[in-house]
Amino acid sequence: MLLMFVSLLCCVPAAKACLQCDRRIRLLHEDFALSARTVDDQIELKKICDHAYVTYRETSHERKQVIDPTTLYRARTEYQSEFDRFLKTKHTGSVTFEAIMILEKGRRILENHLDTFIRDGLCPNKCGLLRRRVIDCFSCRYKIYICPSPSGQQDCGDYPVQAEEGGQAVLNCFHPWHRLLLGSPEYHYSWAPGVPGTEKLNESDFNTLVVTDDSSVVLNQLHVNEQGTYRCSLQGRSGFIFYRVTFLLTVAPSPDQTHRPVNSPPPLPHGDNYSPFQPAGGLLVPVIAMVTALSLAASVGLAVVLG
Repeated sequence: MLLMFVSLLCCVPAAKACLQCDRRIRLLHEDFALSARTVDDQIELKKICDHAYVTYRETSHERKQVIDPTTLYRARTEYQSEFDRFLKTKHTGSVTFEAIMILEKGRRILENHLDTFIRDGLCPNKCGLLRRRVIDCFSCRYKIYICPSPSGQQDCGDYPVQAEEGGQAVLNCFHPWHRLLLGSPEYHYSWAPGVPGTEKLNESDFNTLVVTDDSSVVLNQLHVNEQGTYRCSLQGRSGFIFYRVTFLLTVAPSPDQTHRPVNSPPPLPHGDNYSPFQPAGGLLVPVIAMVTALSLAASVGLAVVLG
């Protein structure tokens, strides 16, 4: 501790590091140094704070020397809470020694948050290429950080999808890390008809289906001829592909409906041509004779009446 205290008293140039990229922390340290009773104490506290910035910079240098705004906010909030507790505590010992302890605690807080960020948050893409914006711990300015695909390519596998004729299929290629991409990338959906997986497809075999900001599409009222190889590509405005996935859609025909047989009347007995709507051949002659006799009688009666 004595060696550490002596080294902190050495004059070192101030350097902004991750934790000091937050304006509130810088003002907090400045107010703390100016709160000392004597000028000598103020100078000593200023030197201690400056050296703390150096240790923060070294800590970030060992951990990619970048941070995102969310991680910086979490580190600043925790450190500010600890610092406020330190200021409210009644100090009975050396103020400079206690200042070393609280600033060292800030370094450990920064270290823990950076470890978590580098492990889980910096490059969350398990497949595909991520180009995101982070804060440089030296300049405190934003810069572009590229997370290459662990597999070395943007193609992220094939996924079988099954549906029935007349039903629907949902194709979704979203991953949470897509929100971190710079710019306004779009989802490009295309498809190649045919039974999926039966033949090797070329780029010219795919037809554009839709270009949208939404990560999913819904195919309704599917037909068998709509099955095929569907592809989703997350592309930038320049056409660069960050992520691509393939869906192998198979549409099963719907079961045939059971048709009930139409009941037809039994056939007439052989040789029986009788129909209630057509007179039989044996009745035709008497009917004609009766009509003729009635016509003659009517004519004779009409002649007698008329004289």
